[in-house]
Amino acid sequence: GLKARGSNIDERQVELRRTMCAELAIPEAAMPFAGELIRVRKEEKDWEGAIERLLHGFGLSLLVPDEHYAKVAAWVDKTHLKGRRVYYRVRPDARGQGEELHPHSLVRKVQIKPDSPLYDWLERELANRFNLACCTTQDAFRREARAITIHGQIKSPGGRHEKDDRHGLNDRRHFVLGWSNTEKIAALERDALALDKSIAETDTKLRNLQASQAQIRKKLDTISKLDEYRDFQEQDVAPILVEIERLKDEQARLEKTSDKLKALRASLADVERAQKKVEAELDKNKEKRSRTGERIEQAQRDREKADRIAAEATPEQKARFADLADLRKKVAPLTLDTCDSEERRMRESLQSRYDNEQDKIRRASDRIVAAMSDYRAQWPLETREVDASLESADEFRAMLTALKADDLPRFERRFKEMLNENTIREVANFNSQLARERETIRERIASINASLTGIDYNPGRYIRLEAQTNTDQDIREFQSELRACTEGSLTASEDSQYSESKFLQVQKIIERFRGRRDSAEADRRWTARVTDVRNWFVFAASERFREDDSEYEHYADSGGKSGGQKEKLAYTVLAASLAYQFGLEWGNVRSRSFRFVVIDEAFGRGSDESAQYALRLFEQLGLQLLIVTPLQKIHIIEPFVAHVGYVQNLDGKSSSLLNLTIEEYRERQQLEGERDEQRASLPKKADEVTDA
Repeated sequence: GLKARGSNIDERQVELRRTMCAELAIPEAAMPFAGELIRVRKEEKDWEGAIERLLHGFGLSLLVPDEHYAKVAAWVDKTHLKGRRVYYRVRPDARGQGEELHPHSLVRKVQIKPDSPLYDWLERELANRFNLACCTTQDAFRREARAITIHGQIKSPGGRHEKDDRHGLNDRRHFVLGWSNTEKIAALERDALALDKSIAETDTKLRNLQASQAQIRKKLDTISKLDEYRDFQEQDVAPILVEIERLKDEQARLEKTSDKLKALRASLADVERAQKKVEAELDKNKEKRSRTGERIEQAQRDREKADRIAAEATPEQKARFADLADLRKKVAPLTLDTCDSEERRMRESLQSRYDNEQDKIRRASDRIVAAMSDYRAQWPLETREVDASLESADEFRAMLTALKADDLPRFERRFKEMLNENTIREVANFNSQLARERETIRERIASINASLTGIDYNPGRYIRLEAQTNTDQDIREFQSELRACTEGSLTASEDSQYSESKFLQVQKIIERFRGRRDSAEADRRWTARVTDVRNWFVFAASERFREDDSEYEHYADSGGKSGGQKEKLAYTVLAASLAYQFGLEWGNVRSRSFRFVVIDEAFGRGSDESAQYALRLFEQLGLQLLIVTPLQKIHIIEPFVAHVGYVQNLDGKSSSLLNLTIEEYRERQQLEGERDEQRASLPKKADEVTDA
């Protein structure tokens, strides 16, 4: 079972899923086991045994998507499972994040299959259920509330500890996680070899013991027969053997001395030989007579049967007798001995002719069916209700009659006119629309660059966005095919060969847009990629000197840059994009224009320098900001805002908002500072009072 699949789940669990999916008509891939989607990271092999032991039960759990839950629950309820099974209902709309992971959490040591549609659910479930600290020392293990050691000891809240050593910690025969079972198969094969060797040794020992047992049983049987003899004389055979030898010697002497006995013996031998010869000839003649009688009887039965068949033959069959008579003239004269062989030869000859005719019919049928299949493939809509088989010959014949009656060649000129006037024109419009969108992107980049020119990214330098042509092969081929559909459409509209080729070019593109039968999903992704003009470009940023417009640095992406550099580049492009969206011109202040921007969770993780740079940019653009930020960043935002709104939620049910002007906020901050100084001085004054 393991060699037939890639996972480590045992055959009993897989067979249960196979049975259930077959009865419910659900693909097995739609309901994976948790263990098929989880594996221990390669760099964490030392923890593999402990993790396998902890996640063993969860790995054998079946994950049931919400759309199959009702059918699976009903099937499990009415079916005797012959064991314990666990499955989880996976809801696609489940909300909430898993709890925050411990820095040394076991969850960080496992990997979820990236392409699994159940990735998010598994990530939350692992975080909620198996967020155990992986401890390498007993001191760390005792400190944690939920922990596991590398030897498999598990600690749970409430003081519960568990360690299951029924199987070896690193015994791969019981592993269930991972999407490759090569190591498990190797472990089982090693175990099988060891067992085979042990069985062979045991068989050898058993055979040796059985042989020894047989020898002992034989001795016991021999010993048990001694009870049959009551006197030793009954067992003493030596005198009897001596008497036998004496009598044999006496017989030999008598035979040597008697000539008459020798003559009688020779005569007896001759008579016996003659008798044997006569008996052999007699047996042979008896057998020959018996065979001849059987042949006569069989021939009589065959003749009666042939007469009966001839008498019962239909008129049509009797008409065939003449053909058989002609064929019989070509063979040698029939005798009783040659009837069977001639019949066999005649049957083989007729069968050969019949087989040849059948082959001709079969080849003709294959050619007809192949022609029908080609026609159906070329015209699927017109032939969707007929099959490519000889039984559909009448339907195909009716279609041919209809085609001849329709006289389609009369409409060929009209078809060419419609192809040139409608199809080619629409393809040309589509190509022009894509070209306009491409130029729009370039114009927008130019507008954004106009704003970026006025922003000092670094002293004496500014940022320019660049839109370079994408060299992706699919996009280039699509553009080429689209151009080929309209090239020469004005000068060659009357050429039938041209019209046909143009129609095939357009048809090829439309079929991929629509989705071909065997590659619908791939065609859908291809259509989305090649018709989205944004994918026709590869965007980059160039940092240039203002003095001579030479390039200082080129940013194809933000890789290799520090966090502050990434933030600064992002804020610069963001500010220029906002200027484009609001139609702002750098340095042109329009006091009555509405340029409102909301920034949520602003500057929470960035550096103070990047945040101040962004705020200065927004101020220079004259943007009206609403900034939502944690309290620890307010000292950065304070110089750039006019009002401060404190939002507080103490009971978790309702929030309160305190709105202050920046002047009121600063007064309160000053007042709080004075109170802090007074509180800091209170203990000193209390000591003075006590001393007094």
